[in-house]
Amino acid sequence: MLSLIFSENFGYKKGEKIMGPLVPDVIGNELNYVVAILIGIAFGFVLEQAGFSTSKKLVGLFYGYDFTVLRVFFTAGVTAMLGVVALGHWGLLDLSLIYINPTFLWSAVVGGLIMGLGFVIGGFCPGTSICAAAIGKIDAMYFVGGSFIGVFIFAEGYPAFEGLYKAASWGNVRVFDTLGMSQSLFAFLLTFAAVGTFWGITIIENKVNRRPNPKLKTIPLYLGLTAIALVIGLSAFIMPDRREQILKQSNDIRLVGSYPVKIMTADELAFRIIDEDKKLSIIDFRSVKGFNSLSLPQSINMTITGLLEKDANKLLTIKHRKYVFVAEDELTARKAAVAAMESGFSNIYVLEGGLNKFRQDILGFTAPQYISNLREADTYRFRTKASRLIADMIQKAKQKQNPNEGKKSKRVIGGC
Repeated sequence: MLSLIFSENFGYKKGEKIMGPLVPDVIGNELNYVVAILIGIAFGFVLEQAGFSTSKKLVGLFYGYDFTVLRVFFTAGVTAMLGVVALGHWGLLDLSLIYINPTFLWSAVVGGLIMGLGFVIGGFCPGTSICAAAIGKIDAMYFVGGSFIGVFIFAEGYPAFEGLYKAASWGNVRVFDTLGMSQSLFAFLLTFAAVGTFWGITIIENKVNRRPNPKLKTIPLYLGLTAIALVIGLSAFIMPDRREQILKQSNDIRLVGSYPVKIMTADELAFRIIDEDKKLSIIDFRSVKGFNSLSLPQSINMTITGLLEKDANKLLTIKHRKYVFVAEDELTARKAAVAAMESGFSNIYVLEGGLNKFRQDILGFTAPQYISNLREADTYRFRTKASRLIADMIQKAKQKQNPNEGKKSKRVIGGC
């Protein structure tokens, strides 16, 4: 809890999004805060209606007579998890931009113990205390005041707490990665655990509250809800991680070789570059070092995994634009084209023979002494001229800033 509340990563800079990284941007930066306020009001209303503004209901979790808190949070967690899995599978959410709070093991353990102790003594957690204070609960107001005092003490005493706070840093971990299982399997197991927990806490409540014949009232309902929950949990298996699925396809050499990809010759690309074709975009899939050493005019450096991120949606969805994928060899560019087309992008072309052939036929072209026909003569004359003009354009382009530099989307920051 300490690492969650006091992490310096919890702040955000001007212009950064605080909503989900939806693809495409259906909610702009201007509307972001309005939607956030409306969602916050709705969240507070639901929280209050669920009884979370009543300390007696909240602490019932610790005494065994009311597990509403556990039910609500487990349901919210499972719903959010399956929603993220589904939106990610359909390409409507860029999972790579979702901020994952860094895990500091010992500060989390100590902070959790402090929060749990404060919860059972005061009857509120930080979020529910704000909810209760908003409707005039005086005890909640005292709790909020105590929270501010705790924040002040931690901030002023940070040098003394820093060693504990940063101890055992695990980084931005995900549970299913740590356990070595797939995202789909973890989603199902967590849903199964939630259902089992609901059964268990119902039995505990019935015994503590001494309800008459509780099984006659709850078993038919619980069996129905269990069946629905498990079916929903199983749906995670038919919604595998979209990124992993597409990357697997793009690495299948047989699939890449047979995939219907449009080809652009070195001569056509050279002509379009010289003509400064406004409808042309060159996407370079080499390393940053290779791109910086030699980059064609109107080109942008990208990785294959970058095609599956939100920025690619902004770049590759411009109408009437031709996107030429280039790499040192044609196969790498084909892999990127497969990933892009499987992601739903169109007007994708691959440079025939890759940049190796482009260097040979255009940039480093030397006309042969023997010319057999007029067609070859015209081709060689064009290549000789193109090698000189494009070399000059490359030198001029080096003096300009990469048009994609500084515009990469940042991770979304938020939390409860």
